Amino acid sequence: MKSYQKLTTTQPAACRVEEEGAAPMPSGHGKLAPWWVGSGLLVAAVLLSTITVWVLRQVSGGWLGPTPPPKCLLVPESHRFDCYPERGVVVTQELCESRGCCFIQSSPPAEGKQGVPWCFYPPDFPSYTLESLNQTALGVVGLLVRREKAYYPRDIERLRLDVEFETDTRLHIKITDAANPRYEVPLDVPRVMKRAENPIYSLNFSRDPFGVLLQRKATGTVLLNTTVAPLIFADQFLQISTSLPSKFLYGLGEHRGSLLHSLDWNTLTLWARDVSPTESFNLYGAHPFYLLMEEGGNAHGVFLLNSNAMEVALQPAPGLTWRTIGGVLDFYIFLGPDPNMVIQQYQQVIGFPAMPPMWALGFHLCRWGYGSSNETWQTVRAMRNYQIPQDAQWNDIDYMDGYRDFTLDPQKFSSLPSLVADLHKHGQHYVMILDPGISSTSPQGSYWPFDEGLRRGLFLNTTQGQPLIGQVWPGFTAFADFSNPDTHQWWLENLQHFYSHVPFDGLWIDMNEPSNFMDGSEDGCPPGELDSPPYTPAVLGNSLSAKTVCASAKQKVSVHYNLHNLYGLMEAKATASALIKIRGKRPFVISRSTFPSQGRYSGHWLGDNRSQWKDMCYSIPGLLSFSLFGIPLVGADICGFSGSTSEELCTRWMQLGAFYPFARNHNTQNEKAQDPTAFSPAARTAMKDVLLTRYSLLPFLYTLFHRAHLQGDTVARPLFFEFPGDVATWDLDRQFLWGRSLLVTPVLEPGVDSVTGYVPQGTWYDFYTGSSVNSSGEMLKMSAPLEHLNLHIREGSILPTQKPGTTTEVTRGNPLRLIVALSSRATAWGDLFWDDGESLDTFEKGNYSYVMFNVTQNIFTSTILHANTEATKVTIGTLSIFGVQKPPSKVLLNGQEKPFSYLDNQVLTVSDLGMSLSQGFSLQWL
Repeated sequence: MKSYQKLTTTQPAACRVEEEGAAPMPSGHGKLAPWWVGSGLLVAAVLLSTITVWVLRQVSGGWLGPTPPPKCLLVPESHRFDCYPERGVVVTQELCESRGCCFIQSSPPAEGKQGVPWCFYPPDFPSYTLESLNQTALGVVGLLVRREKAYYPRDIERLRLDVEFETDTRLHIKITDAANPRYEVPLDVPRVMKRAENPIYSLNFSRDPFGVLLQRKATGTVLLNTTVAPLIFADQFLQISTSLPSKFLYGLGEHRGSLLHSLDWNTLTLWARDVSPTESFNLYGAHPFYLLMEEGGNAHGVFLLNSNAMEVALQPAPGLTWRTIGGVLDFYIFLGPDPNMVIQQYQQVIGFPAMPPMWALGFHLCRWGYGSSNETWQTVRAMRNYQIPQDAQWNDIDYMDGYRDFTLDPQKFSSLPSLVADLHKHGQHYVMILDPGISSTSPQGSYWPFDEGLRRGLFLNTTQGQPLIGQVWPGFTAFADFSNPDTHQWWLENLQHFYSHVPFDGLWIDMNEPSNFMDGSEDGCPPGELDSPPYTPAVLGNSLSAKTVCASAKQKVSVHYNLHNLYGLMEAKATASALIKIRGKRPFVISRSTFPSQGRYSGHWLGDNRSQWKDMCYSIPGLLSFSLFGIPLVGADICGFSGSTSEELCTRWMQLGAFYPFARNHNTQNEKAQDPTAFSPAARTAMKDVLLTRYSLLPFLYTLFHRAHLQGDTVARPLFFEFPGDVATWDLDRQFLWGRSLLVTPVLEPGVDSVTGYVPQGTWYDFYTGSSVNSSGEMLKMSAPLEHLNLHIREGSILPTQKPGTTTEVTRGNPLRLIVALSSRATAWGDLFWDDGESLDTFEKGNYSYVMFNVTQNIFTSTILHANTEATKVTIGTLSIFGVQKPPSKVLLNGQEKPFSYLDNQVLTVSDLGMSLSQGFSLQWL
């Protein structure tokens, strides 16, 4: 019996920082209370605030200035919504009051923190009035009118409010200019034909000031209350605030930090940017979606369909402010009521993720700096020599001639076609990098991609109508305009030409924020309100053009100001489409920049991380956030991209990375190798073993991806998704689940041989031995020597596994082993989706098998719900049943007695079943 040390319910510390700069962990869960919990607490807070200000004024000799009006003193600090959010400005009382706002200085915040705003809205700040409200077939339409101008230019006086009760769990609220069309995100969203009949929400409006009050009917919980601060809708400044029912908020990517956001005056900026993952920076993608846990375990989500530069300000009220500089306010609210359902409902709007080819779930290996195709080949051979699983070999930009897309270095990579042929011969695959910056300096007629793109007018243009020239790896470059359908055809033709020489299997699209080594262009950016808007969100570099192209650049659909955050999505769409046309199979694309609906076309890796323990730790909230965003095929660079790893760090990271949905070890140039063959025999064996464990679980993982594709289930899953009633799980991000069944507890610190993890209430079984641990919902200290990763199976689950091989192709042909983890009631359930692993639309076309597994009353049954010929090629060899309370006297397979083994840790094993996956069967133990 494996021993576990039970601990108090104190959570492990946040990602440990030997290096500087980790974000602090949010405070503990405590008891949740809405901000309007009672007038007594609010009055006490206001009284305390007023007395504090008075005392400070007396002590300071009046340095805080004249006493603010009583209406300002009535606003508690936590409820002060910022009226002057501009960065780089010392907000004086004169500046603040010129906007009609309250000015109260408070104590300076700690370094790196924002703190309470000194300039905030008074309760009577002018907003919009709801002038009319009329019923429509799907909801209501209203007119909003502003009587007094706000303080940003081109204030829009009359707004149209459209509300559609789309489903019983989905509400759509849109606010836009009543008189003039505005840019809207070109994203296909579902159109409903009838109004929801029994919505689980109720919606009310405040007339003056205009506001939305959304409640959950079952509990009365107020999910949105936008009367807490004024609505502002100017041409380039749109702002709306709301109270929140709790402080447990997730999402709003792409950022680096804990899974649970801090609401301690925390502003999150969404503007795609090429920068190594760093706390507080806006990173590669933009995902204006949050999920919030309510008291009692219900959950809801909010999606703002807007692609302009924006920031989301969080404050401890709890409250939230959306601030964007273009487009419209187009909100979808998802009522769940559990977190899994919220994410499913979100993906019903943005689209379900594509089904990846099975080989995409194998192990991928890459580095920048292999130097040659022969050196790349040597690494592949070394992996084969040690029989370490590998499905895909990648190359970074060093395969190119002068770092130019669609070229091959004729000296160093001349043998690349032979390497790719060898990979294919061994059932392996080849993936190469592509950047959207196209070299513009080759002599005319010598580089078709640029010449033809120029001839067809397929690049981003300046305001003067000439290609915008920036600088990326090949030097001066133009940038492909993927908003233009003609660019998709040109992209396809370039890929077809390269494929005729190097038949690649997948594509890695990098630098697609788009990244630019210059700010704007070689000529800078022109003056004007696109490149220098009235308000610039808190973007890294303090400029929209920092390390990217000018916001004023012209694209086919709109200006880059509106389309910047969509660049990676549009490139992914073009790339996936090209791969389908070239290979006729499921596309495999990994993209750095992402936007909602990206999962339909690509996966994502978490960018240029570092070989540090902190980076490994932060990868877990990173991959869990992208699960929320509908991009399940996600992972971080295993062992770290920049810097040199250590053997211990790389071993632990390979163990964690073997359970990233997308598992790739990637390394930068001029650092020592970090593929498994580069380490000592002990470390190499540990890495090989955990990869074999991953490969054994491929049938289970593949089935999870099918459920993601079919209905929006998450693959890598936060614990609170499965245990929403257990508040202790709400801030856990050092562990995660695969689906509902497999708990992964990695070691994230150096120099330890144990790990502390939370084990939710119930019986859990050690994946390797089947020994059980019964938990009341508590922290457990588990043994974790360097060669061991703790994995536990949840009671009531059945996991389809397979004897692992060194590729997915080999593994697919091996016998299955079904692992049954009995519940306390001696029941269990599981399923398996099986197809050829690569053909397009197998589920949609019916070319698949789907098998259901059940256990009840000591009888295991395998039921075929749908079958095709692929299932006839696979056998079920072994059944392992964990938690069988007493030794059976006999075991019957379809009524015929079978030999079996039974161990003291209550594991029953029946081997040599030899049952075809295409045949249903039953097995009984007596």
